[in-house]
Amino acid sequence: MKILLPVDGSVYSRSAIDFVATRASLLGKHPDIELLNVQTPPTFLQKLFSRETLDEHTAKEAENTFIPIRKIFKSEGMTAREKVKVGVPADTIAEEAAEFQPDLIIMGSRGLSAYQGLFMGSVTTGVLAQTTTPMLILRGKETPAKEDLTVGIAIDGSTYGVAAARYVAENPDLFGPGAEFQVINVVSDMRDAKYSVIAAVDGKQLSDDDFERLEKEDFEAAMNQVRPIFKENGLKVKEVMLTGDPRDEISDYVEDKHLDLLVMGSHGYTNFKSAVMGSVATHVAAEGNVPLLIIREGSDAPQGV
Repeated sequence: MKILLPVDGSVYSRSAIDFVATRASLLGKHPDIELLNVQTPPTFLQKLFSRETLDEHTAKEAENTFIPIRKIFKSEGMTAREKVKVGVPADTIAEEAAEFQPDLIIMGSRGLSAYQGLFMGSVTTGVLAQTTTPMLILRGKETPAKEDLTVGIAIDGSTYGVAAARYVAENPDLFGPGAEFQVINVVSDMRDAKYSVIAAVDGKQLSDDDFERLEKEDFEAAMNQVRPIFKENGLKVKEVMLTGDPRDEISDYVEDKHLDLLVMGSHGYTNFKSAVMGSVATHVAAEGNVPLLIIREGSDAPQGV
């Protein structure tokens, strides 16, 4: 598996490092990991100092970032290539992703360098907007320490949800040999006033049984899209039906069930229309610290894992 790991020396960046280190035995015999440090010197420094001086400063800052990471990786018997680039973080990370062609990008939720506070904002969304590479976004300061994770896979009947399911089904080892997978679909509450009005206008009297049947039909339609994928890859999953607003229901479920990681497509257009990251993913990220694995439609499965 090829992994691109943007690092900046922050505690949030450390979360990404720790996650990779704890997955050492699950990434294949020879994982190809690249550490990318993006430096963005303030404009005034570029005016005051020579290119040679700035290059020396960049190299020193990058070395300070890489030193502790080398120690962590060495303790796990892991190695990684190191690369330093100068530029706008989001653009530079996306450019490197296009060049390196990783199977997965892993990023901390915030950066505390020259672009403090941007990792969950413009940097993360900027990278998502410019690449279809799957991205793991670590929201909390601590990563799941256990080898076997409890993983939620949110689907909504769209091709983006199918892409998320396919990525998990084809890469189960990433989550641990004894990982538990829960496929979550949120259906609209058919008892909602707007649906009752539509039924009344159409002259229909719907009972509670009718509402339950319609909700179940929506759930089955979404699940039927992904069941063959899991069956083909021999992956056992638990199916979970929730009712209501996807943003609230998924956020609450993740917290109540203490999921270790949530996998989502980057867009969904059935029950909600999303922006770059998706309104549901954005809401979940804002409500809690669960790591998010965002899958873009068209993401390729890793080769030679």
